[in-house]
Amino acid sequence: MVVRLADVAQAAGVSSATASRVLNGSARVPAEDIAGRVRAAAERLGYFPNAQAQALARSSAGLVGLIVHDIADPYFSSIAHGVQHGLRGSGLRVMLSSTDRDGETELEAVRAFMSYRTDGIVLAGSRGLDGEAELAAALAMYQKNGGKVVVVGQPLPDTLGLYVDNRGAATRLVRGLVELGHRRFVILMGDAQLKTIEERKAGFLEGLAEAGIEPLAVLLGVFTRDGGLETMTRHLEESASDLGQGQICVLAANDVMALGALTAIRRAGLRVPQDVALAGFDDISTLEDMVPSITTVHLPLDEMGERAGRMLLEGDADSGDDVQVVAGEPVFRESTVFCPR
Repeated sequence: MVVRLADVAQAAGVSSATASRVLNGSARVPAEDIAGRVRAAAERLGYFPNAQAQALARSSAGLVGLIVHDIADPYFSSIAHGVQHGLRGSGLRVMLSSTDRDGETELEAVRAFMSYRTDGIVLAGSRGLDGEAELAAALAMYQKNGGKVVVVGQPLPDTLGLYVDNRGAATRLVRGLVELGHRRFVILMGDAQLKTIEERKAGFLEGLAEAGIEPLAVLLGVFTRDGGLETMTRHLEESASDLGQGQICVLAANDVMALGALTAIRRAGLRVPQDVALAGFDDISTLEDMVPSITTVHLPLDEMGERAGRMLLEGDADSGDDVQVVAGEPVFRESTVFCPR
């Protein structure tokens, strides 16, 4: 049998309106002895408050919508963990939606969180190159109605957010690899329609151009572990002659692509770093424990999520301090040791 609010009210000897004020978080709470009777009756009967009724009583849903591209990717799970930490003590709870990098799914998630009347929305992941007009319009309407938006990666106009300096960090990574002695590079990219890919590719090419180096190849694939595996496998099969001329250095657009590339390299009977040096981007938690440990660009992912959560609580898109920059720093490990022949 479903326990109704009216059942609790009857058991406590109060009106339904009084029971609702006690259980749904209204500012107009009756005397403590009455409130205590209502709570005791609710617990005895096994009644759970209606979240929608609570939201109406408090003028707040007590919820934050978090939208990520792929929760299985440690990049996004680390940010999600940080967002929860950033909201700790606020009374807000996180609702999660994973889009599998599909723009329409992301827009549907935003609209769903709008309908739930969440207090805020955090979007984590690369923005598209097409401007995403529908998404921007939906978020503008949401903010006009009192919601807050934080975007991690490339903030949209009139939103709070964290901007990752992908280009600058990618350039610094290449400079460091050139200083180690590397001259033969392959760039392993993901979806060309993502701003993150465009920015990291531009940074890689800028660093190479500074040293007067042309990449051996720029490879497009899917921004996932399997994408790195498939694209790298195909390249090794088609360009075996490159390997015969000495060590190459693969610049992967993110760490999960680098891990897929590592599997492809090993399946081809090659060694890292002796035959193929390998670098990723993001510094997900597993990289340092790999054998060999993987060179990457360190982004403070958990901290980024925590900062996003705090911005949601404290920030104001009209304050002039609406976007914070995350620089990213290269971390050189065993996978890019220079091995001249």
